[in-house]
Amino acid sequence: MWFSIVVALPDAFPTLCLFMFCKVNRAEFTVNSQPQVIGSSQPIIAAPGYDVILPCHLEPAIDVQGFTVEWSKPDLKPDPSDRLSRVEYVHLYRDRREVPDMKIPSYIRRTALFTDDMKHGNISLKIMNVTSEDEGRYKCFIPKLRSPVKFSIVRLVVDPAVPDASAAPLSISVLVCHVVVGIPYLMTTILLVFICRDKRRGENQSSCMRHKPRRNHGDGLNNKTTHSS
Repeated sequence: MWFSIVVALPDAFPTLCLFMFCKVNRAEFTVNSQPQVIGSSQPIIAAPGYDVILPCHLEPAIDVQGFTVEWSKPDLKPDPSDRLSRVEYVHLYRDRREVPDMKIPSYIRRTALFTDDMKHGNISLKIMNVTSEDEGRYKCFIPKLRSPVKFSIVRLVVDPAVPDASAAPLSISVLVCHVVVGIPYLMTTILLVFICRDKRRGENQSSCMRHKPRRNHGDGLNNKTTHSS
């Protein structure tokens, strides 16, 4: 036996559906328009002794110069000898300046943010003179960011087998330096060669003029007289 059920919908149902659809779309737009912390999805590989940049930024870009930015190593456990169990940072930026008091000792004077670019949402971290101890995961975190995505993880790999990327630019720079310095000497040498050649040519012409016998008009008359007699 089949039953048919008829549901009576109010006349305002289409308007209600449209209102709910607009509310949902507006909520999705609000979430998508909120800035999100985005780091590199690929590991950053560097050779020991070189500087490295751990890329991280906000998308869409906003000015974060007035925000607190924390770079830490989430896999690094607090020091058990620290009675306060303080969390030490790789780099801590607060009140528009670096706060070195809570910094991991091995990173002192080795890290920096691009503070001029923070107004464009750039919160990348530069680590100078990397060592094998720096390898691991790094967390970039903005605590007071109004967004569901306030942090990102960037992995650093320190590999001695990484080829020296600075060798080629260094050779080119040295070559350019030699060319720039050598061109004036080359031009001077060429100019001196032309001057000496012209000078010698002039001396040869003067010498030829001095040794060229002059024609005696009197001798010509005497010869004519002799032949006529």
